[in-house]
Amino acid sequence: MLESLTQLAADPAVWAALATLVVMEVVLGIDNLIFISILTNKLPPEQQPKARRIGIGLALVLRLALLGAVAFIVHLTEPVFTVFGKAFSWRDLILVAGGLFLLWKATKEIHESVDPSQKEEKGGPSIGYAAAIGQILLLDLVFSIDSIITAVGMTEHVPVMMIAVIAAVTVMLLAADPLSRFIAANPTVVMLALGFLIMIGMVLIAEGFGAHVPKGYIYTAMAFSAGVEGLNMLARRRRRAKAGDTQAVPAGKGTGRA
Repeated sequence: MLESLTQLAADPAVWAALATLVVMEVVLGIDNLIFISILTNKLPPEQQPKARRIGIGLALVLRLALLGAVAFIVHLTEPVFTVFGKAFSWRDLILVAGGLFLLWKATKEIHESVDPSQKEEKGGPSIGYAAAIGQILLLDLVFSIDSIITAVGMTEHVPVMMIAVIAAVTVMLLAADPLSRFIAANPTVVMLALGFLIMIGMVLIAEGFGAHVPKGYIYTAMAFSAGVEGLNMLARRRRRAKAGDTQAVPAGKGTGRA
């Protein structure tokens, strides 16, 4: 075992595969992290950090457990039944189910944001702690299976996949609290993130039905939208600062004459 690891460490191709896999796992983890941030922000403030840690911890446990059963995971891509000439595997069904769940959840959250009266009528947090963890676990499973199957296609070395997964989940853990605070402090970003979840849900469904959507297009669109929203936030901040300066000038002049 030790000799095998030493041979892997001495192979430059393995290091290249590891670097590529770490970047890929971090990028794929963005979807998971956005969902966890939005969901945990609906909990009472004292429960949010713990829920985020549990959610990300579950993502790590699931990924490592799936890597331990990698031979079984590979078989998830084998067809189990055919409908109208289209063969469906267990992976396809899991992706479709996860995509539908994301569509339902994001649409529900958007509806509550557009019509706040519903949230006011309910009163208190709109989701329980156990329900939040259950939903995070469900999406962790979907994203984990997709992540591991993608990793298997890039390298055959399980230790390399494990290191990449641990590195990616560590980045998620470090980014979780800042991202959640940023989303909570910027309501317009919440709507943008929910739009991302709808897009991700549609991509999962499309891939479940056999339509491959290049991830580069998806993340480029997300980056472009985030960039535009960043410019909007900067413009709003400068307008508020200018309005504050304009209001402060007459007050200062009046004080000087007095």
